[in-house]
Amino acid sequence: MYKLSIITVNYNNLQGLIATFESVKNQTWQDFEYLVIDGGSTDGSKEFLEENTEYINYWVSEPDKGVYHAMNKGILKATGEYLLFLNSGDHFFNNKVLEKNINSVENYDIIYFNQKVVAKTKSFIKEYPDTLSFAYFLKDNLPHQASFIKANLLKTLGLFNEEFMIVSDWKFFLDAICKHNASHKHIDKILTVFYQDGISSKLENLKIIEEEKQIVLKKSYSLFMNDLDDVLKYMTIVHNLRRSKKIRLLIKLGLLNKF
Repeated sequence: MYKLSIITVNYNNLQGLIATFESVKNQTWQDFEYLVIDGGSTDGSKEFLEENTEYINYWVSEPDKGVYHAMNKGILKATGEYLLFLNSGDHFFNNKVLEKNINSVENYDIIYFNQKVVAKTKSFIKEYPDTLSFAYFLKDNLPHQASFIKANLLKTLGLFNEEFMIVSDWKFFLDAICKHNASHKHIDKILTVFYQDGISSKLENLKIIEEEKQIVLKKSYSLFMNDLDDVLKYMTIVHNLRRSKKIRLLIKLGLLNKF
């Protein structure tokens, strides 16, 4: 059994597939399993995979129902203890990054790293917090491109929800950590490079993302949201009180403790 399975999902993105494949192929540590799930591409991706079968443990090129269906197909074929989803176009930070960090992958359900993000006009290092919370997931997510996830955790929780177009990886991390108390650890090192050109990064999809998140929150976390509404309301009251000139005067005169 492999310790790590790397899964690449691709559809009509030959140049991205080549970049990801070369990044995987050139790693100095190679004791992993590599799987490519192609959605029946017609741009030469299938032919590229056929030419490089010696470097791929498993690949398939056939129509699927979307990115999460493809990722689930990869999960069911993978034999590694941990899974890493490095989809076409994204790649490792350098050729030695697995060699330097593979020993960190143990005893936790989810091990997540930092990543370099490349946008159209700029690039930056996305650093993730050591401590995660429900409030954190309301505004952010963990990077599946830079997270080692225990395969058994994914299978136990029911794989990625294929009903959603964009937020199923967010839902998985939210459920795993906030509902099922999955153990997790942050490694403060850069693992991968992520390009903001996918469906989740497009401005026109922001409405879809918000709608899908609201479905998840209302169905599974309505009590959390009620509590959060109260917290936000009280935070607003406190913020306004702090700005009050009368309150500031009372604090200055020693008639009211600072809060």
